[in-house]
Amino acid sequence: MTNEMKIQCKPIGVVRADEKQGQYYLLIEPEYREGLLQLNQFSHVMIIWWADKVDNESDRKVLTTTLPYAKSEQAGVFACRSEYRPNPIAITTMMILDIDPDKGIITIPWIDAQDGTPILDLKPYLPCSDRIRDVQVAAWMSTWPEWMEDAGSFFAEHAVDFGE
Repeated sequence: MTNEMKIQCKPIGVVRADEKQGQYYLLIEPEYREGLLQLNQFSHVMIIWWADKVDNESDRKVLTTTLPYAKSEQAGVFACRSEYRPNPIAITTMMILDIDPDKGIITIPWIDAQDGTPILDLKPYLPCSDRIRDVQVAAWMSTWPEWMEDAGSFFAEHAVDFGE
């Protein structure tokens, strides 16, 4: 049943993340900047990125991991947001602070990707498509905040070493 097919992706830009300066933005390649038209009408964007720092044969074979935020728990990669996956595709939903379409710069408050990470695609966050009313999460996540806006202070208070 597993047919290998060749899938080609061309990055549309890169993440620029300067932790020390607290500056985060997405730099979109010139040939894709036209695609930013009307994105400024949205408050949030879904950033699909390639976890290139772990894109190797051994990391692609990792199917379970010890959770950095629940050290006594192991989970399969499909049950967590680990960057170790058969295809290291990651997604982050983030607030848009500013967009300069001419320079291809989307300023964001932060991102869980490293500087230079390739961006595969952007999609506007749409509550009717991306928000779910009745949700169940694993017990080891039950103390996490319900809303993204509360996550920053929660994770700062519960500092976790993600091994970076």
